[in-house]
Amino acid sequence: MQHVLSIISEFITDMKGQKLRVFMTLFGITWGTVAIVVLIAFGVGFKKQLSVNMHGIGEQIAIMFPGRTTKPFQGFGTGRGISFTEDDTKLIASQVQNVQAISPEYSRGGVPVRNGVNIMNPLIAGVYPIYGEMRNIIPREGGRFFNDPDMKERRRVIVLGDKVEELLFGAGKGLGNLVYVGDVPFLVIGVMQKKTQNSSYNSRDQDRVFIPATTYSSVFGEVYLNNIIFQVKDPQMADATGDEVRSVLSKKYRFDPTDRDAVWIWDTNEFDKFLFYFFLAFNIFMGLIGSFTLGVGGVGVANIMYIVVQERTREIGIKRAVGAKKSNILVQFFLETLFIILIGSVFGFLISVGLIQALQYLPIKDFVGTPEFSFEVALAAISVLAIVGFTAGLMPARKAASLDVIECLRQ
Repeated sequence: MQHVLSIISEFITDMKGQKLRVFMTLFGITWGTVAIVVLIAFGVGFKKQLSVNMHGIGEQIAIMFPGRTTKPFQGFGTGRGISFTEDDTKLIASQVQNVQAISPEYSRGGVPVRNGVNIMNPLIAGVYPIYGEMRNIIPREGGRFFNDPDMKERRRVIVLGDKVEELLFGAGKGLGNLVYVGDVPFLVIGVMQKKTQNSSYNSRDQDRVFIPATTYSSVFGEVYLNNIIFQVKDPQMADATGDEVRSVLSKKYRFDPTDRDAVWIWDTNEFDKFLFYFFLAFNIFMGLIGSFTLGVGGVGVANIMYIVVQERTREIGIKRAVGAKKSNILVQFFLETLFIILIGSVFGFLISVGLIQALQYLPIKDFVGTPEFSFEVALAAISVLAIVGFTAGLMPARKAASLDVIECLRQ
């Protein structure tokens, strides 16, 4: 403890004697710490916001559309159309283990939905109750998505997208009222909470209305689905699950199970994989930029410590002459270097946290997110600081420890 206090005392004395030089060195470390923390925090925030935007459509889901065959199979030619029915959802649910939730989806446009003189033509979707959970269609407080009794009794209940409610009733005024779908009255039992959604098919959820699939079939007389949506248990097996779904349907409809055009699947898990690798590279790139800046500060620290070693050559000689070991000298100068880096990095972290908090107030969140100070940001910054500190401290310390005692005393 006494030895450490002595080192700290000598360090403070040296700093007072070289104020400008120490200030410039501390500035380099501080600025480098700010650069690496803010850049990586920005990358983390960007990734999180992009993920939120993408998952407005749902998490770990795949949307399956019927197509036409492009490969001959068992005597059947190409160009044969495939059509889905509700029975296909039951078949997939019973035979594909990695599917944890599934819903058919009927949809049509061109049917007026009206409240008094307010009329619009949103996309009308007929789905199962689980659809709302899969697609992140969360009703506002006081409302609900339809349930199994609604399905069983073919109730005329409807859930509105938030923009549909705004146009038909005004914001926050639709719940509990009647709307007419064509000439059929429906009770509004829920209105979707506003959400960010940067990907969709057919229409954004804010511009849709949702009714039970059984009610849809009875009102419109539809038999064939527009698409089927399912959610996987293990996203790592999403590709294999898609192939398994095709294989199951190929046996029923007699098409080549490798014919991806017969049944086209949009797997949103693919985007998650892309995000992972893209932002891994993005954050590494950001980290490298910040590391270069911090490295320049480390070079400045090493340079000032080399100068300190030269100015204290006689002191080193005296300490060695009275019994100090090389390891004592090495530890002394190494710790002094770490003190400089520690002080600069603390200032850097404090400034970084302030900047990150200030950036939360800029109107950029919906586009590129806002920087986020997280464990991985702190870990990356500390790791780089540790490397820079070890490198910048070890070289001057080794030089100080390796000085010849006689040559030191001559000075």
